[in-house]
Amino acid sequence: MNEQPEALPEDVQELVTKLFAMTREGDLTLLEYVRQGVNVDLANQDGNTFLMLAAYSGREELVKGLLAEGADPDKLNGHGQSPLAGAIFKKEDGVVEALLEADADPLAGHPNAVDSAKMFGRTDLLPRLTRQQ
Repeated sequence: MNEQPEALPEDVQELVTKLFAMTREGDLTLLEYVRQGVNVDLANQDGNTFLMLAAYSGREELVKGLLAEGADPDKLNGHGQSPLAGAIFKKEDGVVEALLEADADPLAGHPNAVDSAKMFGRTDLLPRLTRQQ
């Protein structure tokens, strides 16, 4: 017997949609929701956490806030990508630095951050990425 998961109530769906929109916009109010009990590693239908979306969107201050609230810097999305590799792809150097300071693993995911740096011509990052290994 395959039971379908129960759909979220409409008001909860609206809140979750709002939280992920806040993430993309870099709205630091998101951190208050996390402090009030929203899972800091909550993921959307694609497996993207708040941290992944903030990193990919170049929201450095929000990335730092999420990390301070305990976000997992190595949590992969549904495509096996890490926040660090995403930030490298998007050329978000401040986010890359924040993730490395939080001990993000440069070898997590596929492609990992080291491979992403090579792939996208960011060889300037390799000394910093390989120093952590």
